[in-house]
Amino acid sequence: MSRILIVEDEQDLASLLEYNLKQEGFEIDIARTGAAGVSRAKSFKPDLILLDLMLPDIGGTEVARLVREHEGKRIPIIMVTARGEESDRVRGLELGADDYVVKPFSVKELLLRIRNVLRRDGTEPKPASSTGTLSAPDIVLDADRHEVTVKGKPVVLTALEFRLLKTFLERPGRVQTRETLLSDVWGIDAEITTRTVDTHIKRLREKLGPSGDIIETIRGVGYKLSRPE
Repeated sequence: MSRILIVEDEQDLASLLEYNLKQEGFEIDIARTGAAGVSRAKSFKPDLILLDLMLPDIGGTEVARLVREHEGKRIPIIMVTARGEESDRVRGLELGADDYVVKPFSVKELLLRIRNVLRRDGTEPKPASSTGTLSAPDIVLDADRHEVTVKGKPVVLTALEFRLLKTFLERPGRVQTRETLLSDVWGIDAEITTRTVDTHIKRLREKLGPSGDIIETIRGVGYKLSRPE
C-alpha cells in the first residue's frame, strides 16, 4: 500500500482528498502547514507528497527543498496550487516537481496523475516482465535493481535522473527533443518553454563524470546518446 502525505491548509479539500485516496487503497496522512509537512515527511515516510504551494507559514517550494534535503531518498512530489500562471508552472518543474496540478481540478484526473507518478517512480507494481540491463561505454543501468554504475562504481541518481538516463540508453543515436523528454520522462505534455530538461541533464552529466559526455547536445533541437564508435 502506497503512502501519500497531503500538505494542504484548506481543510475541506484535504478531507476530500483523504476520503477519495483512502477509497483507492492509499494510506494517508495530512499536514496543514509547511513546517508540519516537513516533520510528517520524516516520520510518515510517504511514497508521494501532494503539496500546496501557498501555505500559511512557509511556501511549498521551500517545503520541497527541505524534504529532499533531509530525506535519504527522493520523494515524488505533485504540486497542487491555485497559481496556474506559466511562470509558476515553470518554477515548479525547475524545482523538480514530478507533476503540477492547478486548482480547481478533477479528483479522477488527480488520481490518474498520482498513479502515473508512482508507476514511473517504481512504487506501484509493474508488469512481471523484466526490463533488464542497459549499457553504454562505462555505464551500466540495471532497471530491475534500480542501480547505475560507471566503470564499475555505483552512482546515486534521483528517480528523474534514472528515468532520463534509461530513456537515452533505450534510444541510442536518436535525437530527443526537450518536448519529447518532458512527455516521456516527466509525463508532462508541456506547452511551456522551460529549462527543466537542460537543468536535469546537466546534473546527470555531472554525476556520470567524464562518461556523461556520451549525452550530446544537438543545438536548437535537443539531446542524443552517442553511439559507440
